Amino acid sequence: MKTEKISEFTISRLSVYLRCLNLLAASGVTTTSSQALAQQFQLNSAQIRKDLTYFGEFGVRGVGYNVGELRRHLSKILGLDVIHRVGIVGAGNLGMALANYRGFDPRHFQVAAMFDLDLSRVGDTSRSGVFVYHIKDLKPIVARENIRIGVICVPADEAQEVADILVDAGITAILNFAPVRLSTEPGVKLKNMDLAISFESLSYFITKPALTQADASKFVPDSADEILSD
Repeated sequence: MKTEKISEFTISRLSVYLRCLNLLAASGVTTTSSQALAQQFQLNSAQIRKDLTYFGEFGVRGVGYNVGELRRHLSKILGLDVIHRVGIVGAGNLGMALANYRGFDPRHFQVAAMFDLDLSRVGDTSRSGVFVYHIKDLKPIVARENIRIGVICVPADEAQEVADILVDAGITAILNFAPVRLSTEPGVKLKNMDLAISFESLSYFITKPALTQADASKFVPDSADEILSD
């Protein structure tokens, strides 16, 4: 594995490649190539090869990649060879929707607990069976349930305090849905999912029909579709 800094866009593309490989495996395909992946899934073959070389040598020249082996390698690189337990702070509509989301592969991610300050929500259980605890109990439950990822689904004015509570409990990976930028300690990975910014970006493009493709390409990538090249 190369020692140079690997961009977050590269890591995000690995997730895309893994999903493509999963589809191929489900279809019974055992061998593929960067060119075949690019053609079938609208990717960039040169980008695929470049991204993979950060992590080692994969495939055989003239033969391609073994789908099963490459899936295993990418899963390990992405840390998907273990189960990550997730805690959600905020048991409102968004928090409950995430707790009930069926898109999480239980072999990789499991929502272990929810937390809220509102006593009327404490004691509830999501449809998927996740219990809502009072936020004052967060630290011992994080330790008991081995929670490693925290998700913030609270109003903006409460988000920083929640982030501090999560960090104090030993959480080093946080996904923030509150519409505010947060500060965290060094060593804590924070990802912001600001839905308002995404809608405002879409609003700009649909109200500017004369915007050319060349103009559009100048904008900073901010969505899953735009990570496919950098």
